[in-house]
Amino acid sequence: MNLKGRSFLTLKDFTSDEIEYLIDLAADLKDKKKKGITGKSLQGKNIALIFEKPSTRTRCAFTIACIDEGGHPEYLGTNDIQLGHKESVEDTARVLGRMFDGIEFRGFKQETVEKLAKYSKVPVWNGLTDQYHPTQILADFLTLKEQFGVLKGLNLVYVGDGRNNMANSLMIGSSKLGINFTILAPEELWPSESLISTCKEYAATSGSTITISKDLSSVAGADAIYTDVWCSMGEEDMAAERVSLLRPYQVNHELMGKTKKENTILLHCLPAVKGYEVTEELFEEHAEVIFDEAENRMHTIKAVMVATLGETK
Repeated sequence: MNLKGRSFLTLKDFTSDEIEYLIDLAADLKDKKKKGITGKSLQGKNIALIFEKPSTRTRCAFTIACIDEGGHPEYLGTNDIQLGHKESVEDTARVLGRMFDGIEFRGFKQETVEKLAKYSKVPVWNGLTDQYHPTQILADFLTLKEQFGVLKGLNLVYVGDGRNNMANSLMIGSSKLGINFTILAPEELWPSESLISTCKEYAATSGSTITISKDLSSVAGADAIYTDVWCSMGEEDMAAERVSLLRPYQVNHELMGKTKKENTILLHCLPAVKGYEVTEELFEEHAEVIFDEAENRMHTIKAVMVATLGETK
């Protein structure tokens, strides 16, 4: 499958076959790395890593994935370049596009990563914005496939802030790949009606369902429960309000019991604030899978870079 030259900004832009291709490529690259085999797909390529928001997994994953494939990653923090301050995003993009072969962006506005892609004319990869987090979804789905062998027909329930970038992106990815997806959240934190409508259209094609609920019993039958921090980066001033709203939606043994299944797994994109969105005891019981998921960020990000920029030999 040829994805050369494509940017990776949101899963809306990719077909189910293309998403599955990236997941399968990541699994192959992971297997090779476990055997000590790295590639040269990005040899001679220079990759700009722009970070408005700090990160552990995203920065490390892009850096190591790039080096594994022979490329050179260059970290550009908020104090390193003039992006959106002394220089417009458009002009910064045009400069970087003439010097780098690919650009990763992790920051606030989806509009910024879209402008970088439009004006740089090189592949741009979304490492996280306030609206979407597509590379994380690939890692989540690789983890689900490792655990269950399939994706289509699985029941995935996201519990917590139902309108953040993770809930949005999981809903898009699930509806594209035929995963039955439920958002369990208070009504104040439900996703936008327009995105729900779009994802229901995707789900009608893939044969899955989209459910938005505030009823804790909606976790029944879940193969996986997914949670995330109650306050996203930049929303710290809303912490008290979020805790009040979301305390009933903590993922704990009582909630897991409502799945009526013994093999339900817990997923978390990390970092976790244990004692809030998830109890420490339950987190530790599922830590092996959660940290498989964290490692899979590297393999899936590598797949995205190889597929959209790499040279196959």
